[in-house]
Amino acid sequence: MEPYSQSIGRFVGGLKLADVPQAVVAKAKPVFLDTVGIALASSTMDFGAMVTNVARRLGGASASLLIGSSHRVAAANAVIANGTLAHGLDYDDTLEEAVVHTGSCAWITALAVGEEVKASGKAGLDAAIAGREVVCKIGLVAPGKFHARGFHPTAICSTFGAAAAAGKLYGLNSNQWVDAFGLCGSQSSGIIEYLADGTWTKRMHPGWSAHGGVIACLLAQEGFRGPAKVLEGTHGFFNAFGGKNDYRFEKILELGKVWETPRLTFKSYPCGSISHPYMDCALKIKQKYAPAPDQIAEVVCRTAEGPVHRLWEPLADKQRPISSYGAKFSLPYSIAVMLTRGRAGLEEFHDETIHDAKILELAAKVRYELDSTIDYPRHFSGHVKVFMKNGTLLEENQPHPRGGFEDPLPPAEIEGKFRGNARLALPMQKIDEIVKLIDRLEEIPSIRILTEKLIP
Repeated sequence: MEPYSQSIGRFVGGLKLADVPQAVVAKAKPVFLDTVGIALASSTMDFGAMVTNVARRLGGASASLLIGSSHRVAAANAVIANGTLAHGLDYDDTLEEAVVHTGSCAWITALAVGEEVKASGKAGLDAAIAGREVVCKIGLVAPGKFHARGFHPTAICSTFGAAAAAGKLYGLNSNQWVDAFGLCGSQSSGIIEYLADGTWTKRMHPGWSAHGGVIACLLAQEGFRGPAKVLEGTHGFFNAFGGKNDYRFEKILELGKVWETPRLTFKSYPCGSISHPYMDCALKIKQKYAPAPDQIAEVVCRTAEGPVHRLWEPLADKQRPISSYGAKFSLPYSIAVMLTRGRAGLEEFHDETIHDAKILELAAKVRYELDSTIDYPRHFSGHVKVFMKNGTLLEENQPHPRGGFEDPLPPAEIEGKFRGNARLALPMQKIDEIVKLIDRLEEIPSIRILTEKLIP
């Protein structure tokens, strides 16, 4: 049997936009719009300025735009910043079962490398779809395995997706694909220790992975060799990051047959994906019953064991997050925010908000119970019970996140989210132009026409 890296290379190299189902193309464009909006919003923030400054110092040929600035650097360095911007607010798309974010890897790489090679919008769209499908399939081979061992799935899987997008635009041949993916195995990295203290490393994971993917392609073009069995080998990617397990390698062979792009979920809130159905439940309770926070005795949520170490424990720390970024991965805080304010936007994850006494008082009353019947990570579901001091029980259940395949966001809401994020960096005229360009992306002769609109 041929190595899986060769199977992936054959899929990516042979992919033509004309052969891609219309549902995939139709979903890819709003994902791109969403990704660009988040990156623009992040470019106005402290961490955004930091990564942009570092990318400028790394420099290189003035090939690819640093989103939200007027500066261009080498594509491999641009994606470090742009991928961080696109993921830095934890507001980007997610594939549930694999728990991977795709726009901050595939679209960001296609944009930067596409600008470098003077690609058309159609070629960029083609490359981004290829990259997205690859990162999704890599994640689906081992659902839940990476998180369980302390790795961030997006970080370690995105290297392959970025290489797919970059290699498509660079025009890798069959041997070069095998080498490029072989090199990705040694470029992949990303641990989840940020959960302990709310620090920022997760923000940079897709950017660093995209950098690794681009570098892998450039090295492969030069003839630098990588192991062919990088994925399935004894010391390969899955055994290293997932341990000795039964893996679903058949998912890789579904490339081009079963498409994952239509199953992507848009985020309604700028925080961890798994939290969203719980927050939706809390919002429904707030809207239906308007419970006074000081009259709530206790809030109990059912959860699978998988998310506990990321969103619930140590419980006392999650009930009082020490940083605004750490609050994004705290279900006690996120539920308390929703029951208190009835919303959870960027403002609710600011430094000043996480010290709001009313929110923290309620967060201290939020706890969890394990439920082995929840089919995580195949499905993200929400289960919230609010016990009032007068004995009343308020309860909501949600079997899936809003914004996914089962409950999609209206196109107007996705565009509204983009506009709200983009206006932090751009004037309204440019925002209108970006919406129109992405809607007809396959018709524009050069990706640079679009990137020029991303300059404040």
